[in-house]
Amino acid sequence: MKKTSNTKRNIVLGILFFLPVAFLLMLYPAKHNYEPLNVVNLTVADIDNFYSDRTDSIVFKDHITVLGFLGKTPLQNAIAASNLKELVYDKFKGFKKFQIVIVVPEGTEDDVKELKKEINTYEDLKFWHYVFGTEGEIKMLYNSLKTQENLKQDLSTDNVFIIDKDLSQRGRIDGRDEKEIEANKPTFSVYSYNTIQVAEIKNMMSDDMRILFTEYRQKRKGKFDDSNTRRTKDLKQTNE
Repeated sequence: MKKTSNTKRNIVLGILFFLPVAFLLMLYPAKHNYEPLNVVNLTVADIDNFYSDRTDSIVFKDHITVLGFLGKTPLQNAIAASNLKELVYDKFKGFKKFQIVIVVPEGTEDDVKELKKEINTYEDLKFWHYVFGTEGEIKMLYNSLKTQENLKQDLSTDNVFIIDKDLSQRGRIDGRDEKEIEANKPTFSVYSYNTIQVAEIKNMMSDDMRILFTEYRQKRKGKFDDSNTRRTKDLKQTNE
């Protein structure tokens, strides 16, 4: 009887031990998720000429940046900003060198203060920056990005962009998911992410950000080949 009891206990302990392991294995990213996030553009302009509402200088270089444009009436784009805060900033604010940079025209400082009251809630978003520039500077920056969408007349867009530490724009050369590939759907590239489409930000963009942070983590450990050949290959594919 005692032997049976011990056997049952060992079985229970075994199940309790292996269940978490099995769960972690199920969550472990597929192999393709550890492939580098594609470089789609090497010529992103930095923002040295823009001024910030903070004392420190804000630049893209040596940061992993999510870049957005809220235009002449930032408050009217509060939904886009809130989605970005809840679905991206809150998830990645603990990662080294991560930042969100929102570009707005000069003269919108008061609107930005009001927007902060709406989205900052109970915390200081120290990795979330607003930078101000002239209309010409904003258009020049936007034109340095690879995109299929034009900047609106008020200098805003619902889309945000991922910029890596080397001023390269990241995205997907083939944006299809597994089901679309199996169905032989036409290929399409992803250069930006729509902040109004919650599923796109929550799923596609979050996955891409995780892939990029994994890449940099592997670089620090010396396990990643950061070759110019790969970047050139990515860009060549986007232009074919």
